[in-house]
Amino acid sequence: MKISSIFFGVSLLQGCSAFQPTRSSRIQRTFPLSVSQQNLVEAPKTKEEDEESAVPYILARGDGSTGGGGLPMPKSDEDDGLKRPKVGAEMPNGRPSWFRVPAPSLAEDSRYVEVKDSLKDLNLNTVCKEAQCPNVGECWSGGTGTIMLLGDTCTRGCMFCAVNTDAKPPPPDPFEPFKTAEAVAQWGVDYIVLTSVDRDDIEDGGAGHFGHTVELLKHAKPELLVECLVSDFQGNLTSVETLATSGLDVYAHNVETVERLQKFVRDPRAGYKQSLSTLEHAKKAQPGLYTKTSLMLGLGETDEEVIQTMNDLRAVDVDVVTFGQYLRPTDNHLSVVEYVKPEKFDHFREVGEEMGFKYVASGPLVRSSYKAGEFYLEHMIKTERKQKEEAEI
Repeated sequence: MKISSIFFGVSLLQGCSAFQPTRSSRIQRTFPLSVSQQNLVEAPKTKEEDEESAVPYILARGDGSTGGGGLPMPKSDEDDGLKRPKVGAEMPNGRPSWFRVPAPSLAEDSRYVEVKDSLKDLNLNTVCKEAQCPNVGECWSGGTGTIMLLGDTCTRGCMFCAVNTDAKPPPPDPFEPFKTAEAVAQWGVDYIVLTSVDRDDIEDGGAGHFGHTVELLKHAKPELLVECLVSDFQGNLTSVETLATSGLDVYAHNVETVERLQKFVRDPRAGYKQSLSTLEHAKKAQPGLYTKTSLMLGLGETDEEVIQTMNDLRAVDVDVVTFGQYLRPTDNHLSVVEYVKPEKFDHFREVGEEMGFKYVASGPLVRSSYKAGEFYLEHMIKTERKQKEEAEI
């Protein structure tokens, strides 16, 4: 029996009036009490005293409407005036006009169709499609996409994500790194983003698979800039180091939301501090490596929590941060708490720039893998590396 099932069964029994422990059923002590312990023990009450001091069951334990087994729920964020996302909660009325994006060209000779066909021919997955990204038209029309390695099935079940989940996904395609290198060569791009599902079923979390892919890409085109948006590898810093030293240019891992909302938004195996530790170690393992992360807004976070998160990211020397609006993929996922206005995104961009982030992309439709951001990062990285080379001459 699973532990969660055991706890559930116990709470049901404890909440049942037919299972109220009597004095004779309580566990008896088999060792003598000290003097201080004796002073804490009340003298046994008579039956009449018990009846006079008894509190009605409903008042003592709750009526069962707010917690399992009649137990009242612990204090919630709402009690402090804070909000959190819930599945099935009421959504904000209407989607704002700023979420409208132009439809891509479906002409046979368009870049959108070219990218789509190349992915299909090579049997490659993209986060653009699997995660239902709203910017797929813009990115594919620009001749690039974010390739998703290690299959299309994740071992985790985050409450915001539309990707398929399974405890035991099919094994990774050993030819996937070669197919990826071929696709990128066909696209002719100078900056590529690789991402993946979480693969907790693999010993190294897929870090070796990622590293092999990066090496093949760099071998085919040394000047290509490669960004890897990866999982937390369950906090395995050896896996982090394997990827960080593989030759990639940007090590990205998303903290997704503020610390308070982590348990509501992400899978229990993920964690705020664990995510920060991987970002910190990546840069320690490979000095000069750029690190990047992303947060979704509109899940009930406060401005103060967002700014605190930015402070925590700068404390581990993260270079790039992006902010985008959370959009519910299906009715079975977390509801949107708020549609954050563009002015608020601009505010966080300004705050981030003042904090010292090298680049802050912030807007309703911004995603961690975003074509406009890639152009800026490409220019920034090449410019900084050129200045460093000139300084060393």
